[in-house]
Amino acid sequence: MTVKTLKTDISFLFVCCVLLLISSCSSDAKKASVDPGAENPKIAKLKLQSGFAAEHLYSPGDNDMGSWVAMTFDNKGRLITSDQYGALYRMEISPIGSDNLLPEIEKLKIQTGEQVADSIIQMGYAQGLLYAFNSLYVMVNHRGNDEFEKTSGLYRLQDTDSDDQYDKITLLKSLKGAGEHGPHSIVLSPDGKSLYVIAGNHTDLPELDGYRLPNNWKDDNLFPQIKDPRGHANDRGAPGGWVANLDPEGKRWELVASGFRNPFDLAFNDLGDMFVYDSDMEWDLGMPWYRPTRICHVSSGAEFGWRTGNGKWSAAYPDNLPPVLNIGQGSPTNVVYGKGAKFPSKYQNSVFAFDWSFGIIYAIEMEQKGASYIGKKEEFLSGIPLPLTDGVIGPDGAMYFMTGGRRLESDLYRVYYKDQESIDASDIVLEDTKENKIRKELETFHGEARKGALAFAWPYLNSKDRFVQYAARIAVEHQPVATWREMVFKETDAIRKIQGAVALARQGDVSQRDRILNSLVNIDYVSLSGQDQVDLVRAIELTLSRFGKPNADIKRNISTYLSPHYPADTDVLNQLLSKTLVYVDDPSVVSKTLRLLASEEGENASVMANTATDAADLILRNPQYGMDIAETLKNMPLAQHTYYGLVLQDATTGWTPQLREKYFKWFYKAFSFKAGRSYIGFIDKARKKALTHVADSKREFYNQMSGDSLLSKSGNSLASSAVQPKGPGKRWKEEDIAPLLVDGLHNRNFETGRNMFLATNCITCHSMRGEGQNIGPDLTQVGTRFSPEDILRAIIEPSDVISDQYNTTVFSLKDGNSIVGRLISEEGADYKVSQNPYAPEIIRSIPKNEVTDMKMSSVSLMPPGSINRLSDDEVKDLLAYLISGGDAKNEVFSKE
Repeated sequence: MTVKTLKTDISFLFVCCVLLLISSCSSDAKKASVDPGAENPKIAKLKLQSGFAAEHLYSPGDNDMGSWVAMTFDNKGRLITSDQYGALYRMEISPIGSDNLLPEIEKLKIQTGEQVADSIIQMGYAQGLLYAFNSLYVMVNHRGNDEFEKTSGLYRLQDTDSDDQYDKITLLKSLKGAGEHGPHSIVLSPDGKSLYVIAGNHTDLPELDGYRLPNNWKDDNLFPQIKDPRGHANDRGAPGGWVANLDPEGKRWELVASGFRNPFDLAFNDLGDMFVYDSDMEWDLGMPWYRPTRICHVSSGAEFGWRTGNGKWSAAYPDNLPPVLNIGQGSPTNVVYGKGAKFPSKYQNSVFAFDWSFGIIYAIEMEQKGASYIGKKEEFLSGIPLPLTDGVIGPDGAMYFMTGGRRLESDLYRVYYKDQESIDASDIVLEDTKENKIRKELETFHGEARKGALAFAWPYLNSKDRFVQYAARIAVEHQPVATWREMVFKETDAIRKIQGAVALARQGDVSQRDRILNSLVNIDYVSLSGQDQVDLVRAIELTLSRFGKPNADIKRNISTYLSPHYPADTDVLNQLLSKTLVYVDDPSVVSKTLRLLASEEGENASVMANTATDAADLILRNPQYGMDIAETLKNMPLAQHTYYGLVLQDATTGWTPQLREKYFKWFYKAFSFKAGRSYIGFIDKARKKALTHVADSKREFYNQMSGDSLLSKSGNSLASSAVQPKGPGKRWKEEDIAPLLVDGLHNRNFETGRNMFLATNCITCHSMRGEGQNIGPDLTQVGTRFSPEDILRAIIEPSDVISDQYNTTVFSLKDGNSIVGRLISEEGADYKVSQNPYAPEIIRSIPKNEVTDMKMSSVSLMPPGSINRLSDDEVKDLLAYLISGGDAKNEVFSKE
């Protein structure tokens, strides 16, 4: 058997491994020779819209310039970039179509007086760059390793002596937070007079000079709180990710909006409306509080409801705003508006959103609707792999974008419309709608008390436009409570009363609790629309959440008022009603909720198929993240069932022995499903909380009934409990194999080898001696077929040789989108493809007449980098474990 065949077979053996880290192969790794006349493979992998072309301009990693994540053009048309973990660079870009596209690059040096202080003042680690006001603004995202490195914050670099070198650094504001959820981008305001900055939810909101969103945020959720069982963001609370506005000197900062998870960038359209691409929590996939990556229209004082763990708000709640478009799974990085692009008109009025995980630039065309928008997405550009980081519209009307991040191989590209001469932007004129004008006028009352605010804003509390209604309530909340408190109770319009109650619950105090609740339960519930019913129940929940439980009579009144309407026709109402009724000890909520828990009907069931199809399209674009999606889609629970199961964990009224058994048997069934990585942990935490409410004598009985014995054997639990590598790791290369194994494998450590097998997460797909999962092939016999050299080579370079039998195909469609899957059959009128390695029997049909192009992927489903955290000895112990087939008595572990 040839080495080539060996590598192909071993790559397949490991193909389903789900890895904790991804890493690029080193820049000086072995490269295949390329025919000088052949198309650049970096361009060949791109899928472009018709009429567009792309140029590959530079690979910084090939020149020891790191992995670029931020960019901006300066006033001389030069591009400035930043390495995620290093310095700043400035370059002259060749015109489109030049014979020599290689830019002239210099490393920026900070000069102070006569001394070049590049080695003393390290200015880099930037996740945001902006040239404005004759300055370079740098958003450093870095904890700092020594006294010479700048730490997280917004800096201003200036050239005070006009010698084209920056010589003055001013820290405008230090920020507490770093990493991938730290401070991110800086953007010029639409009027060119100020700046906007954006930060993720691991960046503390500093004390600011003004707040367009009143700064008294709380969790505001009666759903029993469970923080992420895997520990993510457990110490992070409201307000989450945020956007602030500041003057060019950084003297006055004002909060604009919050409630995001990890928004990386923002952009403005021609009307001055802001759009943000917020990230999802991929471990929550399949759970009722999961929020996909989404495009948000961010108005003044906006709140978008991120809370830690399972506490995220529904987009339907009146005290936060909905997205204009849900995208799906991904890792948002850049957002840029098409203004200035020499592209066809629809793209000039589109928001371009970059997804790092799955390598897609979405063009989102915004249709005005009232005071907001509806977004329609199109796959503008994609590639496999294409870890997109940042992008800008250049002075030449082309789009410049970069790939990289997390030390991945980094590249700089330019994409342009081939027929630029036909582009005329003069006919693209946006005009504010009537509702948008009203919203913006209401927003002038945000931030401080102003005369005339109540008279203008109060009538709009019953606006049918969600964004107008929201802007009116925020305007009211900025006025002294004493001036409008009684207006809530005297209001005769039900909608205005509900919105006024929301405002009073947020800005009042416990002395108003009982009056608010009594006022709300006297509203004619049945006469309200579905959305107004949501708003009403949410107002009751807010009041209870902010001010605590009222006396027994008022709890009984709430129960009597709401219970006849539960169950409702919509999931969001059922969620609100169930948690509120549990909180007020409604006697029938347990039996009603358990009936819902047994039902397969409802909105959630009807949308699952579409969600699964959309998610399946992403699986093979990125094996690391895609395989998590694949495993989830194989056996996903109904998200609404998860909600009902968790909402009952604190219920103490209405139980019978029969209902208890139904409930705890549900947990046993719930453990059989697969959702995001934290799913089992959430279910188990709720189960354990529910067990605290049963009699001591019955606790072990229900503990076993609810599936305690099921929790110790899964690959995920084994991997998550593994001893992690000590390192030091490195970027393993093929040339490292021979020196590592020159003396063979002797006297290796079995326990370390097993732990490394678990820590690299292969156990979540494969089994070894009956331990683990059977989604991928059993690896017990791998050592009888292949040598340590062959196994290690295939792990390090899994994409060197890919068998056609296991390769994937990218299908480009007429509508501009693409589908990635493994071609199973092309007989008849359809291509038959399999997209989910965990469920290969699920076949998708693609009409051949909808396909414009087919291209084979050059990337293995097994990404490189699985062993990059491991030291030499840890790699050898891992190889010994594989060779031994998990047998501790194998000779490789002998001490003789």
